[in-house]
Amino acid sequence: MMEWEKWKPLYEKILKEFGYDGSKDREAAIIANQLARNLKKASVEKLKNMIQFKPATICGAAMRREDIARMRGVVIAADEATSFLMAHGKIPDIIVTDLDGNMEDILEANKKKSIAVVHAHGDNIEALKKWLPKFEGHVVITTQTKPFDDVYNFGGFTDGDRAYCMARHFHACKIFLIGFDFENVVEKEGKDSEIKARKLKWAERIIKWYDML
Repeated sequence: MMEWEKWKPLYEKILKEFGYDGSKDREAAIIANQLARNLKKASVEKLKNMIQFKPATICGAAMRREDIARMRGVVIAADEATSFLMAHGKIPDIIVTDLDGNMEDILEANKKKSIAVVHAHGDNIEALKKWLPKFEGHVVITTQTKPFDDVYNFGGFTDGDRAYCMARHFHACKIFLIGFDFENVVEKEGKDSEIKARKLKWAERIIKWYDML
């Protein structure tokens, strides 16, 4: 199980490497918590019941059609993987997103059944304000700084490794990573590929680190 005191040293290293401002992460979390007051909040107990002692498949951005047959148990989409799954007639059980994927697809999946685990950080405050009020299904708010109220921190930095940390936090009996490529960046408009590559290295590092806890 991830605890803040275990995650904090890694988080501080991330802040230092990328030059992020931890106070902006806190601000984003507070804003997200306020925006979510009128939304359907999924309880942590609900997430636990969906994941605990069950297999979990975490779907990444590099998924291919043949990967669909490999999915087992609860299906967790890391952000833009939602669009791939929806295009192939699959609705994920859970979506882990910081709101920079295809929001129309994410909102549609959430409306149908997916729990949206929405992450707040210093760089997505405007996206939170724009998109969070539009969620019609159940949501959970997460932060990468100290958790508070109904804002949780299961560990993780990018959508993919946050999904992994969440599955580990709730004791999935087996975790399958599908569509994960830590070496090659999936190009995304408006995103710096060099920074994305560094984030992928951190994602891989966090997953390996969690496995050693």
